[in-house]
Amino acid sequence: MMQELEIMETNPKFTSSSSHFTPDHVFLYLYFTPSIFLSFVSLQKITPNYSASIQLVELHLPDTPELPSHHHTTNGLPPHLNSTLQRTLNRAKPDLSNVLETIKPDLVIYDVFQSWTAALTATHNIPAVIFTIASVTNIAYFCHSFVKPGLEFPFPAIYLSDFEEAKAQIAAEDARANVNENDPASERPNRFCDSIMLVRSSREIDGKYMDYLSDIRNLKIMPVGTLFPEPADDDQDDKNTELIQWLGTKSKHSTVFIAFGSEYFLTKEEMEEMAFALELSGVNFIWAVRFPQGQRIKPEKALPEEFLERTGDRGRIVEGWAPQAKILGHPSIGGFISHSGWSSILESMVLGVPIINMPMHSDQPFNARLVVEIGAGVEVVRDTNGKFDRKVIAEVIKNVVVEKMGGNLRGKIREVSEKIKLKENQEFDEAVDMLTELVMKNNHPSN
Repeated sequence: MMQELEIMETNPKFTSSSSHFTPDHVFLYLYFTPSIFLSFVSLQKITPNYSASIQLVELHLPDTPELPSHHHTTNGLPPHLNSTLQRTLNRAKPDLSNVLETIKPDLVIYDVFQSWTAALTATHNIPAVIFTIASVTNIAYFCHSFVKPGLEFPFPAIYLSDFEEAKAQIAAEDARANVNENDPASERPNRFCDSIMLVRSSREIDGKYMDYLSDIRNLKIMPVGTLFPEPADDDQDDKNTELIQWLGTKSKHSTVFIAFGSEYFLTKEEMEEMAFALELSGVNFIWAVRFPQGQRIKPEKALPEEFLERTGDRGRIVEGWAPQAKILGHPSIGGFISHSGWSSILESMVLGVPIINMPMHSDQPFNARLVVEIGAGVEVVRDTNGKFDRKVIAEVIKNVVVEKMGGNLRGKIREVSEKIKLKENQEFDEAVDMLTELVMKNNHPSN
């Protein structure tokens, strides 16, 4: 009989998205803020068979005027508060230390927002493994810039424009401002943390970037697959039912789905350019429109005057959350206009839908260029001022949905999808075996 393992995770994506990581001998502690807990419970249904093996542990952060409790998550967090959230998370070390002392898990899986975790767990003699839900391509690019400053990244398909480079410099300065060099817990290297990295991806997508990152950082990179959960049953929602029924009246591959994720909100100018582009393209569309928390804005007020009247039955506007997996999996969908967030890209790849990339910030430009490199989509290129132009957007939409290019892209992304699915269980199982071995070596060092 295998020893029972207790695993603590600060990023719920790894274990909660997979239906095959909760065998009888594994007990999970999910450690995150109440704000994340609320969204997690509403979106991810924990299988009853596994609920007894999962315990939620709250991460208590101070509720301050500059960062109230509903902002203790990146979901819906205004960009200017990112550094504030990072500083606040850095104050959680005593709380985590107490939790570790109480729970005494065999392993901790943590994400980049708590980069100090491994140094802290080492003081408790507990191994910790980093898990990233960001693109490995992005991590490889920035690690290269630190390890080999002044040398060009050896993969020319992956780059930053001048506009994106300027934004990246600002983000890097913010990140440096949040590191306390006098705090030992900020030091990452130790015998546990800098040897293994779990990545939400497949070697079929970005294997060469995994190899390069492994080489320059002396890391063992373990892909765990896409962790794509089964779509939730939304049939009880009348709005979703009507939406899917409407989609069923459209021709195959004739419709685009537009969504920019939960952490980016289009400016008024960007929203207008997108709206006019949809008009110019002449294709059917479903557009998930979101606004920052607390802003009570009706979509029709944010869109160009009489936009809804002019597009008529050709389009649907969804306010807030939309059943993305169900929409993307529908045969009427011919393309996905996305902000190039990694989760959305993986979802689109698994479902075989060509991606029209409109990257906004952080790792998204790298994701977009990776998609283009492997032939799974195209990118809408900004102008010299870093702006999106309606005519350019419309032309790209038509190329993907109407022209021959769309058929070629669909063929390529279906090929990628099939390869990912073939490797999914194998890659995940290899990662689980590696974690089990790590724990056993730590618990029985003489063996």
